Amino acid sequence: MTPILAVSQLYHKCDFSLFSFTTTEELEPLEDPIGQKNALEAIDFAANIKQDGYNLFAMGASGSGKHSTVMSFLQKKAIKEKAPSDWCYVNNFKDPRKPIAIEFPCGQAIKFKDDMYELIELLKEILPAAFEGNAYRNEFEIINQKYIDAESEIFKNLQDEAKKHDISMNASSRNRVTFAPVVDGKVITAAEYNAIEGEEKEKIDQKVNEFEKIVKEGLNKVNELNKAQRKELKSLEKKITQESVESLIDEMRSKYSYSKKIIEYLDALQNDVIRHVQDFLVKPDEMPVMPFMKDLYTPSFSRYRVNLFITHEENATSAVVYEDNPIHQNLIGKIEHLSQVGTLVTDFSMIKPGALHRANGGYLVLDARNLLMQPFAYEELKRALRSKEIRIESLAQQYSFISTTSLEPEPIPIDVKVVLIGERILYYLLHHYDPDFQELFKVTADFEDDIVRNDDNIYLYARMIGTIAKKHNLLPLTSKAVARIIEQSSKEVSHSAKFSTHLRTLSDLLKEADYWAKKENRSVVDIDDINKVLQTRIERLNRIQRKLYEQIDEGTIMISVTGSAVGKINALSFISMGGYDFGIASRITARTRIGKGEIIDIEREVELGGPLHSKGVMILSSYLGSTYAKNIPLSLSASLVFEQSYGRVDGDSASSTELYAILSSLSNLPIKQNIAVTGSVNQFGEIQPIGGVNEKIEGFFDICMRRDKNGFYGVIIPEANIKHLMLKTEVLEAVEKENFAIYAVKTINEGIEILTGVEAGEADENGIYPSSSVNGMVMARLEEFSKNAKDFYHKKSDNSDEENKTDK
Repeated sequence: MTPILAVSQLYHKCDFSLFSFTTTEELEPLEDPIGQKNALEAIDFAANIKQDGYNLFAMGASGSGKHSTVMSFLQKKAIKEKAPSDWCYVNNFKDPRKPIAIEFPCGQAIKFKDDMYELIELLKEILPAAFEGNAYRNEFEIINQKYIDAESEIFKNLQDEAKKHDISMNASSRNRVTFAPVVDGKVITAAEYNAIEGEEKEKIDQKVNEFEKIVKEGLNKVNELNKAQRKELKSLEKKITQESVESLIDEMRSKYSYSKKIIEYLDALQNDVIRHVQDFLVKPDEMPVMPFMKDLYTPSFSRYRVNLFITHEENATSAVVYEDNPIHQNLIGKIEHLSQVGTLVTDFSMIKPGALHRANGGYLVLDARNLLMQPFAYEELKRALRSKEIRIESLAQQYSFISTTSLEPEPIPIDVKVVLIGERILYYLLHHYDPDFQELFKVTADFEDDIVRNDDNIYLYARMIGTIAKKHNLLPLTSKAVARIIEQSSKEVSHSAKFSTHLRTLSDLLKEADYWAKKENRSVVDIDDINKVLQTRIERLNRIQRKLYEQIDEGTIMISVTGSAVGKINALSFISMGGYDFGIASRITARTRIGKGEIIDIEREVELGGPLHSKGVMILSSYLGSTYAKNIPLSLSASLVFEQSYGRVDGDSASSTELYAILSSLSNLPIKQNIAVTGSVNQFGEIQPIGGVNEKIEGFFDICMRRDKNGFYGVIIPEANIKHLMLKTEVLEAVEKENFAIYAVKTINEGIEILTGVEAGEADENGIYPSSSVNGMVMARLEEFSKNAKDFYHKKSDNSDEENKTDK
């Protein structure tokens, strides 16, 4: 019985009458994507387990809805969770290069910043007032007068000693004293002193030297008094400052008593204010500098600022952060620099947070490909997850790209769930090559590409269509349009019993259909709009296909679809270019002759054949030998080639086609050129399924219809591919009119009978095939090759022996 498929086997229609709705407007929206139960359970598991390393990798085809599903799930979960802590960076007064990180309850950091600003502003007013008050002035005068009196007493004693030593002394300042000898009650000049000689001069020198020692002792006492005065005044300054500052800072200590770190910071701040109280007393307008230089000389209070690093609203919830540009600094934060007078400077206020900081206590979602493409980003993410802290480091500083002072901010502890989203190949490569990946990303959510096409899923799919339409403000769809979309979805996955879960493809289809419906001033999207989308897509993308078809029409590419020929057969190829898939016919030819059992794959010999194609050709040699030459040598040499093929050939889907060509050449039976073939074969002659079956059939159909629409044509496919058939309407109509036939075969024997019109033949108990069958003719030809080869080599051996005798 000829295995011709019925129209019902070529296309699985979706009966729109099964739908109870008129348009998708009537359907309730779906919250979760359909067919992703396992993936959603994996996301839920990863989000809720509170153990280290249970981060998530969500994998699947691009556009399958991974990102939107993950974000939607996490955002719903985050709403129920409390917001994480706020964080601030403040100055480290002991070592400004190492800013201090302080944690606050949610929403409290900004209050602390405001409190600190008010405190410093208040100190700017209180401290000058304190130092201008009577209490400070009185104590200052007392201390100052005490040391003035003591100093006056010292200089009075020096004057007394000067008189005793006949010396005139003049104290122009505290540290500068001049004196000269006195003779006969008169201060002598240098000339007069030089004129004195003898014993009198020696006496004068002796008195001067003795008095000089007394002056030095006196000046030393003055210096000691000066030091003591400055020390006492400094103590007074500290006392007044502390009395003014302590009460204000005590209020802050009381307010933030729950944090030991804040108390320590306030203590350090108080000490710093006391040490730098003069900054609060300087009046910029009184500074003797040029106006344009005031900014450089005006005291800076920036060291008392608060860097509001991470803050949340008081009623905020847990964060879900997606970082679409996960470079190193966007991930872990950065330290900015400012150019001043040609030098790069920085401080704690220039520390900026990264995505890990913003997601701390919540969830961080990253695109795996983008992450891996950024230098150092993936390694830094792993380091942060392992150490459970974020350490902000500058790459430029770390690798000495710039030579400037930088900061070492205190690390911030993190508790974050990281979700990587990417394609399956990235997951498998990371899992294989990176041992850290296995420890840090222990949960996998694998998104399905397709789901079973049953009544329940069809209804859910209709709801999904309605959900997407409402989300993007598209026109509602009729039940006929929904049915057509479901049929197209099955074709996209090449399976009549399944349909695609690829949300981006579905969304694009709906948007384009909405465009065409609105262009025709329709209020709903109908089946005609869906068909219009599919047709216009083909017209936009099929230029290469049209050019190839034109070359076939012109005879440039030699494809015959009429008559019969020995050793020639039409094979079907699948081409995918720029998102457009189509089928094309190629001629395969085979030539056979006496040989040593080898099949020459010309494509492989010229390095145009890929390994899978070469594997398929090798299987042919095994099949021929085990089927026809069990008891005789396989004295065959066959050559196979894809005619007019100038590019790389790979895949084994043409192996059965090549075998048919060899059998035709051996049996000398012509093959019908109006029938094309696709399918791979194993060593037992069984036909195995292949990919792209719909495109291959439709491609050959288009070629044939361009030649003669009234002729008869056909395609042989593997029986295992029947479930994949979702052919276009034109093919179905041609099959109904019996202008086109699709044959589904299980074995080589079934296929060769269709192609030659001759019975393949079954072997009897002795392994002998009927002589009039294809297999009988092939075996007879191979036996003839074997006998001729034996005779040839025997004759050649005899001639060689005769030549040896003659030589002797």
